[in-house]
Amino acid sequence: MSFDFDRDVERRGTDSIKWGKYAGQDILPLWVADTDFMSPPAVVSALQRRVEHGVFGYGEAPPELVETTVETLDREFSWPVKPEWLVWLPGLVCGLSVTCRAVGKAGDGVLVMTPVYPPFLKVPSLMDRELETVSLSGGNTAGWTLDRRRLAAAVSERTRLLMLCHPHNPVGRLWRREELALMAEVCLEKRLLICSDEIHNQLILEPGLRHVPLATLGPEVAARTITLLAPSKTFNIAGLGCSVAVIPDERIRRRFERAKAGIVPGVNVLGYIAALAAWRDGREWLAAQLEYLRANRDYLAERVSALSQVTLAPIEATYLAWLDVQQLGLEHPAAFFESHGLGLSDGREFGGPGYLRLNFGCPRSTLVEACDRLDRAVAASS
Repeated sequence: MSFDFDRDVERRGTDSIKWGKYAGQDILPLWVADTDFMSPPAVVSALQRRVEHGVFGYGEAPPELVETTVETLDREFSWPVKPEWLVWLPGLVCGLSVTCRAVGKAGDGVLVMTPVYPPFLKVPSLMDRELETVSLSGGNTAGWTLDRRRLAAAVSERTRLLMLCHPHNPVGRLWRREELALMAEVCLEKRLLICSDEIHNQLILEPGLRHVPLATLGPEVAARTITLLAPSKTFNIAGLGCSVAVIPDERIRRRFERAKAGIVPGVNVLGYIAALAAWRDGREWLAAQLEYLRANRDYLAERVSALSQVTLAPIEATYLAWLDVQQLGLEHPAAFFESHGLGLSDGREFGGPGYLRLNFGCPRSTLVEACDRLDRAVAASS
């Protein structure tokens, strides 16, 4: 079966947050992390069949979804997960919030490695926890890395939780087993719990690399890990809101459930159906999408390489590019590029001032136009 990722789907004037932000303006929205691709035909067909049923009362995870989730994690990552470890959520960000509420008490520290997906920086204080940060090592040119000594030094007496982004948004790294092991060592030594956001775990672009779930490093690590997953980024079904927390330790799982009760609503019935169809029937579509995204990544990298004052972090995973524009000397980079027709995510929100995040999950024609605008904007900054 062939899939048309070059198709330009009209999202203006719809319910799209991504495209609605710049309604009426000649600005290409390459900011928020959803793609402009049609979701897999299997997902669309499954949703149509469910809608035809005509009744949309409160729902629960279908047994087939639980079975498919377990099978997917075993097949893709050699991760044997028990059905009772799964806790369903209407979104991954609320999983971060529930985890913070479930771990420790008000005033305890939550350690985050920057730059990182903005909710990591916002959620702790909203849950009456203290945000603690430590920067990743390296950069776009040298490569971004985890530094064990730097991480260990950042753990304070009040730190109770480490929140990990794996694969990493926005720098595009796929953390290797040896890097994860060093990080896990610190957490075990310091008796920290770990919340591992692995939502991009199937969006691996670099050939030969494979995602390693943190919880597969061993029983001690698994017992201290809450893993957050969803098919939303991979299959472009974020608006349907279905995520899952994998929590092997029963005691931690009970605390998580208590923190969730009465605050976090259940998953809507269409979200369950979309997740089931995506993970069960979407593999062929996903393989084609990955091939398309690799070509987009390579095209973007070639175009950026011609810009002497802009660097691009090597992208091993996700469809997100992390651009270093510090050499342009711009006071407000995001606003400057908006004025030249490009809507990008401001690095300040990730803890990375002087950087911009670009979403290349779009038809090639959109990306070509975006790169042309990028060229013109950089030239105008001189």
